[in-house]
Amino acid sequence: MNEHISRQLREAAAAHQPDRARMLARVQRGAAGPAPRHRTRSGLRSWPRAAIAGLAAAGILATGGLAMAGIAQAPPPSEATTAPAPPSPVVTPTPTRPAPPAATAPATAPATAPTPAAVTPTSPHPTPSASAGSRTQNGPLWSAGSIGSHSNAYWSESDLVLRTSQPLTSLTVELRVAQTGGVRDTGNWRTLPADDFTVTVQEAGGALLYRWVLKPGRTVPPGEHQFAGQYNHATGVRAATGDGYHVEAQSTGGPATVWGGFTPAG
Repeated sequence: MNEHISRQLREAAAAHQPDRARMLARVQRGAAGPAPRHRTRSGLRSWPRAAIAGLAAAGILATGGLAMAGIAQAPPPSEATTAPAPPSPVVTPTPTRPAPPAATAPATAPATAPTPAAVTPTSPHPTPSASAGSRTQNGPLWSAGSIGSHSNAYWSESDLVLRTSQPLTSLTVELRVAQTGGVRDTGNWRTLPADDFTVTVQEAGGALLYRWVLKPGRTVPPGEHQFAGQYNHATGVRAATGDGYHVEAQSTGGPATVWGGFTPAG
């Protein structure tokens, strides 16, 4: 039975309204009439023909109504449905918080020349200091001390300019840097050949002491020469009032000695 016939049967069953009153009247009329004369079969009692016909019709209608009602109540075949696929999860990237910047350590100016191992010297003369006054010129020597212009709040350089008008056969140069807090050696240099001098650096008497001693048999030619000591110190502008230098030399004209302090960087 195809879908078209099933639909028509369901519609006919739903629209059918049996006339029960009419059917009951027909049954009553059949029962009230005269019984027909006919020969019964096998001794069975005969029913009025009209009553039998009415009951048969009622049974047929009832059976047909039940069948129609069953067909009408039967649900139509369901069509297969496909459930929608669940949406794919969306992954939201977690923002990367950037890392904080690293601290920068104060720069330390490199030494022009390496510092030899410290050797404890035996000084034949007093350590130079600001309290000793100054003598910047003597015999063939002339001198001037200053703080290097490239010094900063963490690092400084003490410079000595020495001039001689005669060759020197003996020379000892000392730079004294007072310990004002955090003073630590970072190097030293000179314009004369490094192999001509023995260099020592030590802490003594509350100061950092740099010393250059001309080796025997070497000579310092006439002209202008420079010596410098480099060091770290406590943060801030460092006062050089406690610093000083002392120079002893020997020339053909005899011994000469100069000393003094360091002027602030200009």
